Amino acid sequence: MDPPVKAQRVRVPEAPSAALDGGHAWFILLSSFLVCGLTFGAIKSFGVFYVEIHQYFETSATETSWITSIAVATIHIVAPVSSALSVRYSHRAVVVVGGLICSIGVVLGSFSRNLVELYLTVGFLNGLGYALTWTPTMTMLGLYFEKRRPVANALASSGECILTFVVTPLSQLLIDNYSWRGALLILGGLQLNLCVCGVLLRPLKTSRDVTCEVKVQEECLSSEMQSKDDSEVPLESRDSDDQETPSVCLEFPERPASTMEDQSSNRTTQADLRSRILIYVDYTLITNPRFMVYSMFGVFAALGFYAPALFLVPYARSKGIEEYQAAALMSISAVLDLFGRVLSGWVANLRLVETVHQLTATVILQGVVVLLCPLASTFPELVGFSVAYGLVYGATVAIHITVLAEVVGIHRLGSALGFFMLIRSSGGLLGPPIAGFFIDKMNDYGTGFLMAGVSLIVSAMFLLLLHQMKRRGQRSTIKN
Repeated sequence: MDPPVKAQRVRVPEAPSAALDGGHAWFILLSSFLVCGLTFGAIKSFGVFYVEIHQYFETSATETSWITSIAVATIHIVAPVSSALSVRYSHRAVVVVGGLICSIGVVLGSFSRNLVELYLTVGFLNGLGYALTWTPTMTMLGLYFEKRRPVANALASSGECILTFVVTPLSQLLIDNYSWRGALLILGGLQLNLCVCGVLLRPLKTSRDVTCEVKVQEECLSSEMQSKDDSEVPLESRDSDDQETPSVCLEFPERPASTMEDQSSNRTTQADLRSRILIYVDYTLITNPRFMVYSMFGVFAALGFYAPALFLVPYARSKGIEEYQAAALMSISAVLDLFGRVLSGWVANLRLVETVHQLTATVILQGVVVLLCPLASTFPELVGFSVAYGLVYGATVAIHITVLAEVVGIHRLGSALGFFMLIRSSGGLLGPPIAGFFIDKMNDYGTGFLMAGVSLIVSAMFLLLLHQMKRRGQRSTIKN
């Protein structure tokens, strides 16, 4: 007797609607460029607001730094949700909504009466909007570029540098003329441009509903065998790029028809639920050792990434540097940041060395530069630090998403980016407050840079471990 046939409707991707590495891909790159500038560029330029808010509310460095920490942590925590929403409702819709939330959060923050309200508006709401814009945009960029992906990532991330260069002195000018409240209000209007960036995100692929006839051989499967397949097949099939997992069929003694029908129905329901979840969130990534090691690199790197940018302006002001010169340090850093990103992306595209080796070298250099910052006390010395820091920071940021794509494969980049940001959130949340704690205890902004530098050096150790795991896997493959 023929096995029963069950009809299922599934969504099948069609051919790409645009060519990779060209055509509409350049508009995706433009959108990514602006999104990086209006999100992380705005965070880096918040140092000038930090000084004013710190003085206005007469709070400690730790308390004021929580504004940036909450925003950064929210970006990371909400990233997986952003990835899932993009699959469900399209990247374009999610980014447009995120842009509206960003603008509303900053505008409401301009009316804040205390730090708690700033935590909720400029911190949480703004960070939520950033997560809904940055993650889908960078995922689309990875899908639209293949051969030129390292250069595309570098050029897109350079938007952070250019807008930091422009927004930092502009913010200081707006603060001098309209106070920090008026400056935040204008910045909130500027961030409405994120909605325009979302409109540019045209889907690369479309999908259509088709009806498939699936034969369910009831006498071939037991519940035990099915549960084993459920736990192993998706992970293996995803780790192998083009490999298909063969089906397994064993014969068992006949069972009552009603029992077999119930088991078949339960198995079908479980498999369908599992498939639906994997479409939106690839949770099997947490069983990937290389991905988890790379995520730990992200945690310690995030501890040291944001503190220097936040405290550079206050550190310079504490050394007697006047306010516009202090703001100019961030602009100088942004220019060299841009150069570092483009240069790093170009070198990565040449494939002269493994990208993970390049990333390891730049992270170690960044840690060393940050550790040397407390030795600078005059404006020329701080300019030298800004030049060196901007260069190595840009070289690091330009390629860390490219390495992530190499670790997990481009077909899993959307979920991987979301989970990577989620795991890294602890570092982004705790970095500035920990640095602020040392600053309050020692009454010296230089101690915040020391904490950040040590964290960056530790993060490089995880990249070395990742390289060793890759080499061990290659040797094992050769032996087999």
